[in-house]
Amino acid sequence: MSKKPFQEKFFPSNQVKLLKGSAAFFEALIKAVDSAQESVWIETYILSKDESVLAVLKACEKAAKRGVQVYLTIDGFGSGGYGRSLMRVLPNQGIQMRIFRPERWWRMSRRLLRRMHRKLALIDDRTAFVGGINLLDDYIDPTHGPLAFPRLDYCVQLQGPIIKVIALSMRRQWAAMVSLQQNVKQLLGEKAFSAPIFPEVFSSTLINKAGGTSVAFLPRDNLRYRTTIERSYRAAINQAKKEIVLANAYFLPGRRLRMALINAALRGVRVRLLLQGRMEYWLQHHATQALYGQLLDAGIKIYEYRKSFLHAKVAVVDDDWATVGSSNIDPFSLLLAREANVVIKDAAFAAQLKADLELEISQGSEQVHPNAYANRSFLTRVFNWLAYGCVRLGLALTGVRGNY
Repeated sequence: MSKKPFQEKFFPSNQVKLLKGSAAFFEALIKAVDSAQESVWIETYILSKDESVLAVLKACEKAAKRGVQVYLTIDGFGSGGYGRSLMRVLPNQGIQMRIFRPERWWRMSRRLLRRMHRKLALIDDRTAFVGGINLLDDYIDPTHGPLAFPRLDYCVQLQGPIIKVIALSMRRQWAAMVSLQQNVKQLLGEKAFSAPIFPEVFSSTLINKAGGTSVAFLPRDNLRYRTTIERSYRAAINQAKKEIVLANAYFLPGRRLRMALINAALRGVRVRLLLQGRMEYWLQHHATQALYGQLLDAGIKIYEYRKSFLHAKVAVVDDDWATVGSSNIDPFSLLLAREANVVIKDAAFAAQLKADLELEISQGSEQVHPNAYANRSFLTRVFNWLAYGCVRLGLALTGVRGNY
């Protein structure tokens, strides 16, 4: 019996706005929080101590003081010590805060690798933000310090029927972190707590109506939705007829996703990849380069972003399929972390995102030419394959090797 093809569950009649960079995101987020009347929900992997982020927190404090319920979830590894210090401050300002799996150096466990990598915000169950942008200024890198040019990253602002799905996902994420079941029942109600993430009303694929945009929300977790995002990518790539433009900060796809890209190129689809050009993490950088040869041989064009650090996790396929979110195409995102992407079926949105990616390809990146890659130094080759081997070994030790 053949496996049923993957299909996202789309919701019609949404309003979607593409936001580029933290400045645009923070401005829109603060405006939404300032107008909040009931609730503010925020999830982020990194919460940094810089002026632009403090402005977001200040807006949340003001909202809490006027009676708005404010819920903030941060990751224990991504936000580190600063996040822990805020636990002693923000609750006094009326902000309810949770840390997902706080770091404890005396307790080593494979579970600590399973991080909360989502970047979401939800205001009054009416406006949502989904993307790859942390609460971190784009001109500041946690490791490398100040940047001359901002990180390249995106998110989307959403309104419409898709909000109901995002709201339920965020509430369940919060509820899962509340230790006492009584608190969970008070927050969600017993019926909601026992319900699936996608109740019956969300079970069928919907068709876009005039005047709005069809959007699907794709969470990834380690229970029911382990492969949702990867399968969405593979389905879109396998159905591509003309072109694929994909930008991803940490790109280390498994065999199935690699072969989907290669097969698309071999059947005549124009495939362009915008990848990290600066060495942010040695292991990731060299492991990714180990895969270049196979991709280049298939005719895939690879561009390395060098203007600043790349943090985007976006793609455009053909004329009307686009995705924006928190998930990289690497083992951490696809096999371990909690992630959230949206898929948008809209020609105008796809054209806008594609145009911006093409601008960054032409102005901020360098193409990797097959001859130059083939003639890289012996030491670079050793580093590439040593790094890739280490990644595979690490995955085997964690027990989540997948198709790597």
